[in-house]
Amino acid sequence: MKAVYIEGYGGKDQLKFGELPIPAVGPNDVLIKAYAAGVNPVDWKIREGYLRGFLPYQFPLILGWDVAGVIAEVGEQVQGFHVGDEVFSRPATERNGTYAEYVSVDAALVARKPGNISFEEAASVPLTGLTAWEALHEIAKVSAGQRVLIHGGAGGVGIYAIQLAKAFGAYVAATASGANVEFVKSYGADQVIDYTKEAFETILSGYDVVFDTIGGDVQTKSFTVLSKGGILVSIVSQPDEQLAEQHGIRTGYFFLQPDGEKLARLGQLIEEGKLRPVVSAVFPLEETAQAHELSETHHAKGKIVLSIRNAKQQAQGSS
Repeated sequence: MKAVYIEGYGGKDQLKFGELPIPAVGPNDVLIKAYAAGVNPVDWKIREGYLRGFLPYQFPLILGWDVAGVIAEVGEQVQGFHVGDEVFSRPATERNGTYAEYVSVDAALVARKPGNISFEEAASVPLTGLTAWEALHEIAKVSAGQRVLIHGGAGGVGIYAIQLAKAFGAYVAATASGANVEFVKSYGADQVIDYTKEAFETILSGYDVVFDTIGGDVQTKSFTVLSKGGILVSIVSQPDEQLAEQHGIRTGYFFLQPDGEKLARLGQLIEEGKLRPVVSAVFPLEETAQAHELSETHHAKGKIVLSIRNAKQQAQGSS
């Protein structure tokens, strides 16, 4: 199969496009014929070796941890999925990734693709959508009438977080650059602060939840906008517990654990029209280096996606 992989840590020049064996299918796995894969910052961070102490890999390593496609083979112990099912998944980070024509994934991490979106759109959802779901639903437990601030509103996680918070009935403020203010509003934000011109901590107060996707000074300043009893959830770093105690708030920090059932709930929201995938750019698999280059700018709106099989191949079911 064709795949993009690395044989050592480093820059974009480490990305190789070539042939690798189709992965083995375990008894609890499904083999997905991949049509599209999402690109996330964690992909190039792993490529650079930032996570080598936390996630020891063997080479060659296929990157990528978002996929959408069609099931080509089902493990002997798998129930509920069949060959030909259209699915999407956020596979386990410990296994080889999704920049490839075939991906073997634990069936517990797979969900049926919503019928009202394309494979490219479906591949944009799992990692970022599940991250937003865990932060807002599982940890912060956002409910109707609450006030939620989301940092990095135009980013891959932020744009899904805005939509989920609105689906839960919250009032949503978000930070974004001036160029992205209208874009972020179009996905449901009630108030958008242009961080290049305004200081959010001088404008906002009395919030129940802050979702931090930026870290650093932004995280520190976020303590001041929360009401007592509120919660600051971060995916960047553990918030300062002393500051949290001083302000009378709770904190949350997590590293996403994929889950097929939760992904299926996101899929249901998509089919109900409450959640819209956000694809900013699509690159062919062989142009993965350019996709990484764009991701590393931190200025992409929504998600970057790799197209592994073009529309004609998808229609023909080509391998």
